[in-house]
Amino acid sequence: ITLKITNKIQKPFDNIINTNIYAMQNTLKQVDKTTLKLNGVIYKGYTLSELPPSFAFIYNEDAENFGIQSWFNYKGLTYVSK
Repeated sequence: ITLKITNKIQKPFDNIINTNIYAMQNTLKQVDKTTLKLNGVIYKGYTLSELPPSFAFIYNEDAENFGIQSWFNYKGLTYVSK
């Protein structure tokens, strides 16, 4: 991927002005068999059959709480922040 750094406003991005582009380096550490630490945030890994009930909804009107909205898959497990 080649990035062109410019201070001009381009047509597709009329409302965005990028003057600096920084590269982000992620640090991943395996704490135990099902726990990862990614950039200082601890994530617990679940298999498909072990996913918590809050994974299946966006908003529960009865309990008035939000479900899990962000996760990632890595080596066969679905990781959710603790």
